[in-house]
Amino acid sequence: MRACVPLIVAALCSLAWADLYSAPSSCQARCHEAFDRHQPCHCDARCPEFGNCCQDFEGLCGHHEGFSYSSDAITKEELQSISEKIYRADVNKAQKQDIILNSQNRISPSEARDQVDRCPEPLFTYVNEKLFSKPTYAAFINLLNNYERATGRGEHLGAQQLAEQDAFLGAVMGTAVLKELDGFLRQQNRYSSEQEFVNDLKNMWFGLYSRGNEEKDSSGFEHVFSGEIKKGKVTGFHNWIRFYMQEKEGLVDYYSHIYDGPWDSYPDVLAMQFNWDGYYKEVGSAFIGSSPEFEFALYSLCFIARPGKLCQLSLGGYPLAIQTYPWDKSTYGNGKKYIATAYVVSSTQ
Repeated sequence: MRACVPLIVAALCSLAWADLYSAPSSCQARCHEAFDRHQPCHCDARCPEFGNCCQDFEGLCGHHEGFSYSSDAITKEELQSISEKIYRADVNKAQKQDIILNSQNRISPSEARDQVDRCPEPLFTYVNEKLFSKPTYAAFINLLNNYERATGRGEHLGAQQLAEQDAFLGAVMGTAVLKELDGFLRQQNRYSSEQEFVNDLKNMWFGLYSRGNEEKDSSGFEHVFSGEIKKGKVTGFHNWIRFYMQEKEGLVDYYSHIYDGPWDSYPDVLAMQFNWDGYYKEVGSAFIGSSPEFEFALYSLCFIARPGKLCQLSLGGYPLAIQTYPWDKSTYGNGKKYIATAYVVSSTQ
């Protein structure tokens, strides 16, 4: 382009330059541009998938139900349909006779901060531990003791721990639950193959990042399923198997609950208060009686389809919402985000 010499033309060129080369933190004049890893934030069609859009992406580049291309965005109806299919496919879930719960006292949400133990008995009266011999349960349980629960202390995983991650992914991918999810996401153009999907699951769930100092001290799996201690409080810890096993060892003291789901079979949902070996959890929502693959699938679905947003699902004809958040301070691949947290949102939360 020839230089703009006359003053009026120079002014117009200056305005055009300002419009085309606006602040890198904005999507002004950048909508649907090609991905550029040197940019601090992005405006390409897939940036919502990776959680790295500029703040004004939605307003300037169009509203999307899901991420990726607007022409194949995942709708609320599609989320409800696939969640019902996953619900029906969970053949490894607990049956009614496999678990006896003693939920005891229900409190109001305003009382959750009181840290008062209103339930003298354990939450789990009985669990049929034959469930834990099923391949996905066994592979899941093997992962739970691989982590240091205190944030700020680096996680150092050896060859055995990494192999256990692969074993878990292999076990869940062999189930009807994950086959439903894999087929759905490939139909939605999120992945081109099962291996691409598995690789992404491994990164988003097991990739290490730092919640505190520079040490890589956390992962999505550790936070959501195993639980962590940060600043004197329990964070994450949204899994019934982990809860049962820690309660059985005398490390978890069940205090109360503020929500009990409408399901009359498993999986159900409970939002509870408890003490974990000296640290309090104000509200810990969890599926009860679900298989590991069921929780893993629903949390993954919602993180992929609604990262950082409320994800409206349907299970057995009842509505249910899951909230996920991406970890914004580090990425993998071409700017993809790790899972920071994922949990069930009860109607009282």
